[in-house]
Amino acid sequence: MPDRLTQALSDVTRAKNGTPATHPLDRREANALRELKKQYPDSSRVFVTERGTSLSHSVVRHIVKRAGKLAKIAFPVHPHQLRHACGYHLANRPTDTRTIQAYLGHRNIQHTTRYTELASDRFNGLFD
Repeated sequence: MPDRLTQALSDVTRAKNGTPATHPLDRREANALRELKKQYPDSSRVFVTERGTSLSHSVVRHIVKRAGKLAKIAFPVHPHQLRHACGYHLANRPTDTRTIQAYLGHRNIQHTTRYTELASDRFNGLFD
């Protein structure tokens, strides 16, 4: 059976409740992640420490914060902003609200509607 990255899929464990999910990856993302994974072929994870162990939440926060500074973003950046960016991106594609809800793992649809309420293209093609 091919590995998940070959299938352009990513297995995710939600930080809040530990619920597992499988998310599709863009082919370019999957290719880049496969290349990165070659550095630690014995690990089941892509992003690992130099010793090949899992990254802690604090290390991920530090990496994202540092990347924000290197990108010269004018405000402090944290990992949860990436999640919000994903939600807004999906809403602007546009993507069905229930699909966004499932992708983000929201139990309550009201947590998802914040992304669609601000979607600039939400009425495009409404009467086509």
